[in-house]
Amino acid sequence: MDYIFAWPWMLAALPLPLLALLLPAAAEAAPPALRFPFFNALRATLAGGARTRSRLRLGLAALAWLLLVLAAARPQMVGKTVHLPVSGRSIMLAVDLSGSMQTPDMRSGGQAISRLAAVKEVAGDFIRHRAGDRLGLILFGDEAYVQVPLTLDRATVRTLLDEAQIGLAGQQTAIGDAIGLAIKRLREEPIKNRVLILLTDGVSNAGNVDPLKAADLAAREGVRIYTIGVGADEMVVPGPFGMTQVVQSDLDEDTLKAIAQKTGGRYFRAADVAALKNIYGLLDKIEPVSKDQQSWRPVEELYSWPLAGALLLSVLIALAAGGLLPRLRPAEVRLSEVRHA
Repeated sequence: MDYIFAWPWMLAALPLPLLALLLPAAAEAAPPALRFPFFNALRATLAGGARTRSRLRLGLAALAWLLLVLAAARPQMVGKTVHLPVSGRSIMLAVDLSGSMQTPDMRSGGQAISRLAAVKEVAGDFIRHRAGDRLGLILFGDEAYVQVPLTLDRATVRTLLDEAQIGLAGQQTAIGDAIGLAIKRLREEPIKNRVLILLTDGVSNAGNVDPLKAADLAAREGVRIYTIGVGADEMVVPGPFGMTQVVQSDLDEDTLKAIAQKTGGRYFRAADVAALKNIYGLLDKIEPVSKDQQSWRPVEELYSWPLAGALLLSVLIALAAGGLLPRLRPAEVRLSEVRHA
């Protein structure tokens, strides 16, 4: 813990009040109109009390000036050095919230869970381990919107992903719009650090942008897209009259593979939670977290303390000059002094 002045050159203002000594003295007051036999003794006694009060005000004014100059020099308390891992990588997560993401065909701990629950479970761990990366979150259905802009606050990204609900953005799937929105958000980032991870379980059947055209634009903008197809290959569901039937996944793997290929990314298939965890493990290897560190020292401004002290002293001086504070009583004039005057 160190204490420093951010603007130490302001301390050069300390001797400025001494310039008042170079100014001409004020004219003396006119002599009194009435004369008393003991006037000289009385004047000497009152002058002693006045000098005491004047010295007190002068001392308070000097202390107030000292505090003002110290406040102007900006005293600071600098804490210990903090090291933060920094990679400079900017990763957008685009998560499908269409109606099919509530299908309970993923298994975790021996229990069937929905596709979105599996994504939240595994993506949450991925987010927690991306220390030093700037993360953002896009949710899409009929439309795509930014839930969290790029930030180093991983806890917020994870919290808002956990709070996402099926149908929040509509029931259909606008993959092209999600890619276009991610490109817009990543465009201001360094070109080598732009990454989009797209998670979906269906076919692009909504939106204004074709997914493959959006992929071409992403390739021109230097955005690498890793696509993840979520959901089991097939699922047994109840049918009419108590019978069961096998439902095939409607995942458009060809389009997802083409998107990844065009942008220099990769396509992954996640048929269960274990496979999804493996995919995020591979992503950590493909897009490793940098070992670089950024150092900084927390700084706390302290100028408010001397500034408040100077303000308080100024108020006391003003009250004393206005006669609103008790004054020091001058010594009584001795009768012997009056007689000898």
